[in-house]
Amino acid sequence: MLPVDWPAPPNIRALFTIRAGGHSVPPFDSLNLGDHVSDAVQAVAANRQVLAQAIRARPVFLRQIHGAHVLVLQNDTPDGTQADACLTSLPNLACTIMVADCLPVLFTNTHGTAVAAAHAGWRGLVGEPGVGGVLEAVFKHFGALALENTAQAAINNVANQTLVWLGPCIGPKAFEVGNEVRTAFMAHETQAEQHFTPHGPGKWLADLPALARQRVAALGLNVATQVFGNDGSDAWCTVANPSKFFSHRRDAAVRGSTGRMAACIWRV
Repeated sequence: MLPVDWPAPPNIRALFTIRAGGHSVPPFDSLNLGDHVSDAVQAVAANRQVLAQAIRARPVFLRQIHGAHVLVLQNDTPDGTQADACLTSLPNLACTIMVADCLPVLFTNTHGTAVAAAHAGWRGLVGEPGVGGVLEAVFKHFGALALENTAQAAINNVANQTLVWLGPCIGPKAFEVGNEVRTAFMAHETQAEQHFTPHGPGKWLADLPALARQRVAALGLNVATQVFGNDGSDAWCTVANPSKFFSHRRDAAVRGSTGRMAACIWRV
């Protein structure tokens, strides 16, 4: 499992799982956390137990549909609740996002009073023109939760108190998309054009972490001092690192399916 390297408060914990250390057999070898990919039910349950024991908190697994719905987690929130992002102020309850090429995004604040996680594939990230996508939705809910649990006088600007971490995802050398993806992002922000590189007729290479940074910057965060993690380099690319990361795009066509990793964040 990979620790999350960022200047979070001491009561905030976060990690990203890699594919090693679990109970699943190929093509899900071995720490597959997804229960929707035709892996053995017993293996997935054992893998999820590995994660729970490692973090000493309860990971809540969502049913993700590439949307922008945000769920406020409670202690009795069941696994499988439909949402593509979640947040909580409760301790020992881990906001958990599963990925195998999409971008996981973690949030906390400098007071350590709230945490959030988002599943940012291109559909969830782009959202709707004039409305935004999953990151904008998380930020709106996250700011309200942070204000509710912190003396309002201590927060002059929610954006200034927010920290964001971008996890591994399909990298800008591997993420080929069509014109419709580029057009959708540019409909929200014309400057998104700079994050698409021509790659043949009607095809583009998209820089997903850079597009996420652009969205976060529009929310008022300083990407140089408040956004950490994935910088678009090969080390963060799920496709380019088969021994470490699952990748749906790399593996599904060849191996029939692939597993899911998880990004988790929680308060202690």
